[in-house]
Amino acid sequence: MNQQDCPGPHGGGHGAWTRFSRWLECACVVTFDLELGQALELLYPPDARLTEKEKTSICYLSFPDSYSGCHGDTQFTFRFRQSVGRRASSAIDIYNRDAPASLQVEAAHFFGYAYFRQVKDTSVKRGYFQKSLVLVSRLPYSILFHSILQVLAPEFFEKLQPCLETVCNEIDQWPAPTPGVTLNLPVMGMIFQVRIPAKADKLGGSPVRQSAAENLMPVPTLLPSVHELDFFRCFQSVLIHLQMLWELSLLGEPLIVMAPSPTVSSEIVLALTRSISPLKFCCDFRPYFTIHDSEFKEYTTKTQAPPNVVLGVTNPFFIKTFQNWPHIVRLGDVRIEGDLPKQVKVKKPSKLKTLDTKPGIYTAYKTFLHKDKILIKRLLKGIQRRRPSEAQSAILRRHLLELTQSFIIPLERYMASLMPLQRSVTPWKTPPQIRPFVQDDFLSTLEHAGPQLTSPLRGDWVGLYRKFFRSPNFDGWYRQRHQEMTQKLEGLHLEVICDADLLGWTRDKSEVEIVDLILKLRDKLIKARRQQLPVQDGVFQNLDTFIRTLIGSLRDDLQDVLETG
Repeated sequence: MNQQDCPGPHGGGHGAWTRFSRWLECACVVTFDLELGQALELLYPPDARLTEKEKTSICYLSFPDSYSGCHGDTQFTFRFRQSVGRRASSAIDIYNRDAPASLQVEAAHFFGYAYFRQVKDTSVKRGYFQKSLVLVSRLPYSILFHSILQVLAPEFFEKLQPCLETVCNEIDQWPAPTPGVTLNLPVMGMIFQVRIPAKADKLGGSPVRQSAAENLMPVPTLLPSVHELDFFRCFQSVLIHLQMLWELSLLGEPLIVMAPSPTVSSEIVLALTRSISPLKFCCDFRPYFTIHDSEFKEYTTKTQAPPNVVLGVTNPFFIKTFQNWPHIVRLGDVRIEGDLPKQVKVKKPSKLKTLDTKPGIYTAYKTFLHKDKILIKRLLKGIQRRRPSEAQSAILRRHLLELTQSFIIPLERYMASLMPLQRSVTPWKTPPQIRPFVQDDFLSTLEHAGPQLTSPLRGDWVGLYRKFFRSPNFDGWYRQRHQEMTQKLEGLHLEVICDADLLGWTRDKSEVEIVDLILKLRDKLIKARRQQLPVQDGVFQNLDTFIRTLIGSLRDDLQDVLETG
């Protein structure tokens, strides 16, 4: 196919690239130009609608900065703001309805999955071949997209554009990323078998197993997860401070991760945001951040408190820039002492002054909860016994999941108590309101129904909740739950209306009142379908039939108006 003939994922072309755009926004190639610096060499599909600001962000973020010293091949993830005015597709709403909160697509940011190559090349003026292949997506599937890049990028750097076109056309044949479904995704002679996580999945369940391959050739390569990182590898030098890092993530505290490479910085930032799963991390986060980022000035201003954001950086210049930030994790290369990776120490922020600052967690933060010494001993014993990293990761993931669940369960229980009783929903009145969340009322429930029922950890749980109430993560959780409960009430209201004797109600009513009922019911149905409200089977069809019956009982001229309205 001629490149110029390719419609973009949001363009016309009779729906061409529609399936592609459910997975990717575009694929980009960024190269180093002696006159321009980092420049966009190739965009595919060519009419993918990126703004100039978005293209600039991709160019600057797709190359490691010179301090990283990255030679050979480097993979990392970045995240950047979408330009104002973009309209999200309805497919996003459908996906988000069934996806876990922590994997839902949000309309304001893109992820960039980068594969950067820097090798000596005497045929180039600068003496180095430097290119980055980037997959831009709204989906937070870092494992899947980096696995694709491992297959695609080495081949692309040899064969260039035709190879990229082929893969984009393959992706345009993929089925949609439907939560709860196992998919076989062909890429360059391989087939990746993945399961898309769903909201209804049992948390902490067993890993994905190979499903029947339906005589597929070649045999599919199973990816156990589209998004789960190796937590043990990510946190290996901060294991003894995991409790602190979990609390900082839960509270959405401003945090800098300073790492030796964009690979390490992006993996740790992503791991921190996912450490509070199934709770959604509702603050901003940048797995790899540079001084060229369009938000650099916004995040480094000293006239106001640091924002609720987690930044992954590699440039030592940031130590000076972010001296007023309350929490900085400075990591070096992992060093093994005996059997154990050397653990960094917690240090006072005032010690953070020079560019050659030693590794450590620079913070004055005091944890609300005590450390889980049993977990640390279990992980140390695993290191001594040469337990595989995947098994260590599973232990860590389960611990963090159980800790977060112990924290959330009392909130969920209290929130459920604010829901009006089902019998208070009647067909003739608007649905009752959800009662307000009163923080002191919630805190008073903790003595008998708090986290101590499910967690062995001791400490100031009440203090942790009080601080959590002031965080964007609480605000995001509350809004989501309130919206779900409101939709449940609206759905119940529709079901009650459907069961009521509406025709009997209309017998002694005036024409004006009947028309008013028709308009109100029609409006409720339109909203309910748009929001895909949870209702029993047949409710929508029964109400549609009833509306048609009512319209048929009116004068012909009114029927014409209502039919065309």
